[in-house]
Amino acid sequence: MEIIKSTQIMVQTIKTLGELKASGYRPKSIKEEIRQNLIAKLKNNEPTFSGIVGYEDTVIPDVERALLSKHNILFLGLRGQAKTRMARQMTELLDEYIPSIAGSDINDDPLNPISKFAQEEIATHGDETAIHWIHRSERYGEKLATPDVSVADLIGDVDPIKAANLKLSFADDRVIHYGIIPRSNRGIFVINELPDLQARIQVALFNILEEGDVQIRGFKLRLPLDILFVFTANPEDYTNRGSIVTPLKDRIESQILTHYPKSLENALEITELEAEVSNEQKAKVKVSDLIKRLIEQVAFEARSSEFVDKKSGVSARLTISAFENAVSAAERRAIINNEKQTQVWISDLAGIIPSITGKVELVYEGEQEGPYQVAMNLVDKAIRSQFIQYFPNPEQLKKRRNTGKPSQEEQKDDNPYRPITAWFDKGNTLNISFNTSDKDKLLLLYKVDGLHSLVKKYFPGVNDEQAALLMEFVLHGLASYSLISKKMFESKVEFKDLVGSMMDFNEKDFEFDEEA
Repeated sequence: MEIIKSTQIMVQTIKTLGELKASGYRPKSIKEEIRQNLIAKLKNNEPTFSGIVGYEDTVIPDVERALLSKHNILFLGLRGQAKTRMARQMTELLDEYIPSIAGSDINDDPLNPISKFAQEEIATHGDETAIHWIHRSERYGEKLATPDVSVADLIGDVDPIKAANLKLSFADDRVIHYGIIPRSNRGIFVINELPDLQARIQVALFNILEEGDVQIRGFKLRLPLDILFVFTANPEDYTNRGSIVTPLKDRIESQILTHYPKSLENALEITELEAEVSNEQKAKVKVSDLIKRLIEQVAFEARSSEFVDKKSGVSARLTISAFENAVSAAERRAIINNEKQTQVWISDLAGIIPSITGKVELVYEGEQEGPYQVAMNLVDKAIRSQFIQYFPNPEQLKKRRNTGKPSQEEQKDDNPYRPITAWFDKGNTLNISFNTSDKDKLLLLYKVDGLHSLVKKYFPGVNDEQAALLMEFVLHGLASYSLISKKMFESKVEFKDLVGSMMDFNEKDFEFDEEA
């Protein structure tokens, strides 16, 4: 606290170079500055990277070790793994303010100026040279690497207009218009997707990292910049679309591998932190833990799907967007039916399909299957995976039935789903519109024999609203295990017996052939 107060006093009172010298200020390199502030946080058990979930025992310790070692860093990982977010949070490890020569394009240290402008300012004004204080939020630069990025963008170029106005020769470094890297001097500079940067541009970066000089149109300029470089790369880009030149790769001291959430609980926490749901939506729409888990499970299924390109990855943004869409689907239905409150039903997950199709890259087989069908299959697989966390595994019941004579205990509870499947076997059909009101949906669900009693058997303590959601979940779960049939249409979902559904399909095929 005393350090913070003293810094604020310095910012308010110190306006000239002489006052800065008299204060006893001692400059530090960017990496030393981060190192000291990181050590202070670790000693005080303060979080170093807030809001980064699932990296507590893996990525974050690696980053802390790299920063303590004063290393430049390369984050290597698939999209949506918080690489850029971690880089941006490193500004919290900087001092709140640092002094600079007023008017300097490259944040010159008043006690160690490197630009000709700053050196001339001090030579002219001496201790009366004006000082400007820079907040840590201003000490961050970022650039997305694309093939069209030039040396001028990153490092700088000769400005003929400046040369003409100041009547200077092109050999004078005062005619240089500095790029984003020199302007990030004494700060953190991030290059995203480094392999996409042309090799010659990467070599220019190496010169800055290793030699501390730059060459602009043949004009060599000694520029010992003080920067923490952070690079990000996707393994797919790293191996296929581009590569990192060996000298630059060798100069990046720490390469840190990122990853997707390893547990559903971590994934749930990330979505809870990142999803943007308005207070109005929260008041109108309830989202059960079941729905949240189903949405997260979709991402886990996508990452292991044979139809999805694993090299491209499945971003955490999929579940964030899907959660927002699920809430909006329920909100829209409530508005249409003039309901004050509702919950997200299983059928509302049809509304998350656009969040899936826009977030996964398909392999050839997936393209043949079609993005919509792949997305629907992922939702069904998520339901199938989560179903056995709530109810008995239908597959085990099938195996038990095929192993011979059941025991007396097994006879008592041979198949808890039999009353439900028997109801559909009688020719009954259940059609649930995506816009059905909550009241009408309850009436439809209670028509199915054994559905409510099954839910109450395994979840005796749930209220009516929760029971209704679980009843719908049972229908979708049984369909995912092929005990009943489920067909998705544009505006509804239809449940019926499996054999009858197959017969309808065959009859339609026959009628089509007759007409042909």
